[in-house]
Parts: sequence; C-alpha cells; structure tokens
Amino acid sequence: MDKNKINLLKQKIDTADAIVVGGASGMSAASGFKFYYQDDEIFRKLAGGLADKYGFTNLFDGFYNPNLTKGELWAIILRLTKYVYECETGETYKDLAEALSGKNYYIVTTNQDAQFYRVFPADRITRLQGDWRYWQCKNRCHDAIYYNEKEVMALSEKIVNDALPDELIPRCSKCGGYMEPWVRGRDFLQGKDYEKELERYMNFLRTNMNKKVLFLELGVGMMTPMFIKEPFMNMVYQWPDAFYATINPRHAIIPKEIASKSLAINDDIAFTLKELLGKSTEHLTRDDKDNIFDPGRIY
Repeated sequence: MDKNKINLLKQKIDTADAIVVGGASGMSAASGFKFYYQDDEIFRKLAGGLADKYGFTNLFDGFYNPNLTKGELWAIILRLTKYVYECETGETYKDLAEALSGKNYYIVTTNQDAQFYRVFPADRITRLQGDWRYWQCKNRCHDAIYYNEKEVMALSEKIVNDALPDELIPRCSKCGGYMEPWVRGRDFLQGKDYEKELERYMNFLRTNMNKKVLFLELGVGMMTPMFIKEPFMNMVYQWPDAFYATINPRHAIIPKEIASKSLAINDDIAFTLKELLGKSTEHLTRDDKDNIFDPGRIY
C-alpha cells in the first residue's frame, strides 16, 4: 500500500473543517458481507432451497427472479432482515468510527443494511435507498414507514418449505394492500421521513460549503453513481476548498477536472482503514480486485 497516499488521507482528515462520508456496498463487502453479489455460506442460509430450485447464485438475482412466488420472496426478505438485525458489526464501520472520532462529519449512504447505525448517531446519517428494518405500503396509500423488528422475528418462525404462507404476508392497515420493504425500487416511498433526512444532509452541505471540506467516498461503484459519486465530484469541482478522496479496489475514479484536489486509493477498504489507524492487517485477506463482482455490469 502506498504510504504517501495513506499519509495524505490522514492529513486531510485531520485538517478538514467538515467531512462528508459517502458509503456504499463496497463498505459492507470489505467487512465480509458479500452475499448480495456472490454465492457464499450466508447467501445459502438466506436463500434456503430456493437457490437450487430457481438457479440463482446471489441474493440480488434472487430478489429479481420472476419465478418466485410472493410467499417465497417474503421468506428471503424475512431471513435477510433478521440477519440485518442479528449479524455482527463490520470491522470497517468500527474503524471508520475511530478515524472520525471528534470530527465534524456527516454520512450519506446507499446501503440498506443499517451497519452505519451500529456505530454512528442516527442524526448524522441519511439513507438514500432506504433500510431493510422498515416497511412501507406498496401502494404508498399513506406517508409512513414502520420499524419491523418484532414482526420480522415472529414471521421468520412461520416460514414453511421456504415460503411464508399467503395469509401471513404483511398487509397495509390503511388500504389492505401488500406491505413491502422500504428499499429503493419502483414503489419506493420518498415521503416525509426521507425528505427530513435529505434536508438534514443538505443543511450540512450548505453550512460547510465555504469551509475546508473532505468528501470521503468509500466503496461506491458504478451501479448507482448518481447518488454519491457524481454529486461528490461536482461539489469538489465547484467548491474552492473541497477535496475528494475515494477508496475502492475497482472504481477509484478521478476526473481530470478535479485531479489536483483528489486522492484515489485503489485498494481494499478494510486494509486502508487499518493502515490509516496504524492497526495490524495480519488477520485480513485482501480480495483480488480483478475478481471482485461488479453489479454495475449486470443490473
């Protein structure tokens, strides 16, 4: 790893008046949560027999498989959400929290796994693509999202033969239609809760736009660059004292227009954060960047 780049990143963190963190799927993948994109032990546990039944090899493919019955899809949703509640906190998140301790920061994320909430205050986080821990009315008949831990734990015990019985599939108390996870899709509810979080993020940007701002991008790929990557680049281009740092083994991309005020670290996030903190990396295994799954090439 390039020590000069690590030292520059540390300097930028130490001297920034404000830090805007953009965290995406690569942040969780660096902590070992890769079942969304690859066939591993956790994926097999969440998919159950449905993976072999329908021939999909990662959770993304499972969610979009048109052959799943509604009950089978809900079995996967419930298992995933239960895992989100019960899994360990990723090391990358703990290390990031340590690196940002005492700093003026804000986090914007496209992740739906709630890992950031394990180590950061909720009022410093904006979720641009929702959160598995909440449900909404699929019909969007009213403007509310619902914390679902109690329901998820109870319904997970009711799954039979890899399917939730039809009569147990969650229904909206207002219109009687189906509920669905509050995660970005065709029916995603961008209601009052979403707007409140977005406005909080905008206020942080407005308050600090004329200061020395570090935009720290962690694990943002090319699947949805419009949420974090492109806005970060545009703000760095326009703001005189802004600096852009991106850590990504495959997509640490810097446009020539902001090259003089940017830093690209093409390496594993887990290793980079450990190096930044002066911690041992002996227990870590570096992914081969040429074999890292790239969802942006498929979906």
